[in-house]
Amino acid sequence: MAENILKKLVTNSQIAIDDGVYNVDVNLQKSDQDFKQIITSNPHATLLTEIKFASPSLGKIRTIGDPTVIAKQMIAGGSKALSILTQPHLFNGSPEYFIKVRQAVDVPLLMKDIMIDKIQIDAAKKIGADYMLVIQSLFDQKFLTDIDEFIAYGHKQGLNILLEVHTREEFQNALKTEADIIGINNRNLDTLEINLKTTESVLSGYDDSRLILSESGINTPEDIQYLKKSGANAFLIGSSIMKSDNIEEQVRKLVNSI
Repeated sequence: MAENILKKLVTNSQIAIDDGVYNVDVNLQKSDQDFKQIITSNPHATLLTEIKFASPSLGKIRTIGDPTVIAKQMIAGGSKALSILTQPHLFNGSPEYFIKVRQAVDVPLLMKDIMIDKIQIDAAKKIGADYMLVIQSLFDQKFLTDIDEFIAYGHKQGLNILLEVHTREEFQNALKTEADIIGINNRNLDTLEINLKTTESVLSGYDDSRLILSESGINTPEDIQYLKKSGANAFLIGSSIMKSDNIEEQVRKLVNSI
């Protein structure tokens, strides 16, 4: 099943590439803020909040609206960085949304997509992304080859790398790379089920200086406190904020959990 979902995600990216989705004609500057520095100096919970209108597990999350309004509400609530979906298939994302947000805010931005090709990395640079997502399992399961070259190309384009893992084995592999931040996805791509204990079990006994981001299934201040205790330094939160009637207030509540 995992292979099927991953395969579908890879296929969707290839379709988007073939459709010219990443042929963007801009040259935007990234933020001058350092997200890693923010994480290490922030006394509160550091949130990377996600603008996404749909997902494979939830379907439609929110009616598509102006992403810049949402971005500003998130930042007003205390979010320190934003993740923006650029994948059109299953996520209703778009590089155009990213461009709009980049032109409206100055915080660090993550281009959230299933990155399989240098064309997407080139697009990330052009649209002013600070970070790009790389998924370890795509390399471990041989959908793609040579993760080191892929990451090096991202760095050459001035991008930082968020490398996402789900299992202990993927985590060990990720530690051998030059990734800037390692994200632990609490969602199992086999079943799309979420278990916050994933972060705890992957990090158990881990003692290193790499910054760790916990992703998926984070809904309450208690969730953040638990994940922080488990070793996470920052938190990627999308659905529970995007579903909220008051985005700014929901973000503030989570930020103030620490």
